[in-house]
Amino acid sequence: MHFSRSILKEKLNETLKAVFPILAIVLLLCFTIAPIPPSILMAFLIGAVMLIFGMLLFNVGVDLSMTTMGERVGTIVTKSKKLLIIIFIGFIMGFIITISEPDLQVLAEQVPSIPNMTLILSVATGVGVFLVVALLRMLFGIGLSYLLVFFYGIVFLLTFFVPKDFLAVAFDSGGVTTGPMTVPFIMSFGVGIAAIRSDKHAADDSFGLVSLCSVGPILAVLILGMIFNPGQSEAVSESIPVIDNTVDLWRMFTKGIPTYIKEMAVSLLPIVFFFGVFQLISRDINKSTLIRIGIGLVYTYVGLVLFLTGVNVGFMPAGNYLGQTLAGLPYAWIIIPIGMIIGYFIVLAEPAVFVLTKQVEEMTSGAISAKAMGTSLSIGVSLSVGIAMIRVLTGISIMWFVIPGYAIALILTFFVPKIFTAIAFDSGGVASGPMTATFLLPLAMGACEALGGTIITDAFGVVAMVAMTPLITIQVMGMAFKLKESGLHKKSYVPLEEFGDMEIIEL
Repeated sequence: MHFSRSILKEKLNETLKAVFPILAIVLLLCFTIAPIPPSILMAFLIGAVMLIFGMLLFNVGVDLSMTTMGERVGTIVTKSKKLLIIIFIGFIMGFIITISEPDLQVLAEQVPSIPNMTLILSVATGVGVFLVVALLRMLFGIGLSYLLVFFYGIVFLLTFFVPKDFLAVAFDSGGVTTGPMTVPFIMSFGVGIAAIRSDKHAADDSFGLVSLCSVGPILAVLILGMIFNPGQSEAVSESIPVIDNTVDLWRMFTKGIPTYIKEMAVSLLPIVFFFGVFQLISRDINKSTLIRIGIGLVYTYVGLVLFLTGVNVGFMPAGNYLGQTLAGLPYAWIIIPIGMIIGYFIVLAEPAVFVLTKQVEEMTSGAISAKAMGTSLSIGVSLSVGIAMIRVLTGISIMWFVIPGYAIALILTFFVPKIFTAIAFDSGGVASGPMTATFLLPLAMGACEALGGTIITDAFGVVAMVAMTPLITIQVMGMAFKLKESGLHKKSYVPLEEFGDMEIIEL
């Protein structure tokens, strides 16, 4: 099974469009106000090349494998019509896929007071439980808005009982758990379940799984914070590697590649095993589809190894050094507009964002275009990085932003079309992936270190902010869509719920 040249060319163009602006911004800064050592710049450039090829292979691989796997499992599980089977498989799938998520390993390393495996298993349990909640919501047609208000109400109630140093880490966990491994599988799982339903709200309900799965980790980490009482545990900023020559540079990457080869093998194996067992029981997929899935998994694996090596080895040191340099300038405030510009473009380089925007466009028959989704996400992430940089400069508590932000997002859920609420809350988890964790977080940590701030309270929270603002911007897009749609009724346009042949709405 192979992809045609035109599809590969299209995916390469998408990848270059996503990565090139970040490259251009960093190079412009390096040669003007924020000089960085040539060795770190070279590592960044090599990382960018790996990132481009990694994203290309990942996007091809997801189309061939993860999407097909998720849809088949979702369809078969729903066809069984046995509630206990749906609950059991939903929990196991959520648990296994979360353990597979590479970003969760990074988070676990940054919380020294809680054993890594305790944190990982707790978060995985949280996702498993909330995936079951999401499935039951879809099957019984429960309104997403009411569930989100209820569960976020519990989250904010718990924040009063958790040490303030731990809050940013807890909210960050909700963002990092829904990354490039989780999102394609869970989203296509939702599409597979919706395909069985024939009612007009089935397409609306195919989204919203990721949004509820993002609540589980926050609750799990808050509860752990109460049990372990982490107190003043301080995170250590990533050290800037010393690279004296090209051999050292090469050695740095060759050290990183085996690490991510092993990490991604451990990440993919549980999903392959789960799907293999599922296929042995159901036996509904033909040989050619299985070969296609196998090839797709190889592409996904190689793509993620290249992507993660590129961003972790190449991007992380550059982000940290850039943050330190910008914060050390006499006009340190410039990190706010620079962070906003980087945030605007960096979200489009997140692997899971490609999956989400494409799936939204397909499921809504083009009514919500990938371009409109991308623009809304970019605006949201730009605002969130700006706020995160204000926090780094001033040390304002994250709760001053998170509480009003989520309050606005939750209030909007009652005024916008259902599908926009589901997509918006899905987008929050999707936007905060490995690019945020390995470039924006080190940028904030470097700046915080240079300013003498507390990293765990002032720098952490970038991921949480990135996960929050799309909830508002995409629902605002939903309001605009609703107003536009009501104005078009005279031209006998079909309502959004019906998903007929509609013209593409772009921002």
